[in-house]
Amino acid sequence: MSIKVEYILIAVLIIFGAVFIYQTFTLDSEFGGADGEADDLISEINPDYEPWFAPFWEPPGGETESLLFCLQGAIGALIIGWFFGYYYAVNKFKKAAKKA
Repeated sequence: MSIKVEYILIAVLIIFGAVFIYQTFTLDSEFGGADGEADDLISEINPDYEPWFAPFWEPPGGETESLLFCLQGAIGALIIGWFFGYYYAVNKFKKAAKKA
């Protein structure tokens, strides 16, 4: 990598960090989620709406919900990484077989 590209990457990281720190300390960072927003909107449009069913299990707290969300993301990343690695290795061995 050339020095110019490294300087550009460092500048982008500094700008990103500055924006992140600014927003963290100045803005309200409460993330409500899509389910809560949808519930509020439906209640506003049709106050008599009755949900069809209720969840069969709700996590005991927000931390458990975050843990399950992160676990889901990690498993998905592992699967995607495995496929990339698998196809990379297949192509590598095909090229090596052609040279031999």
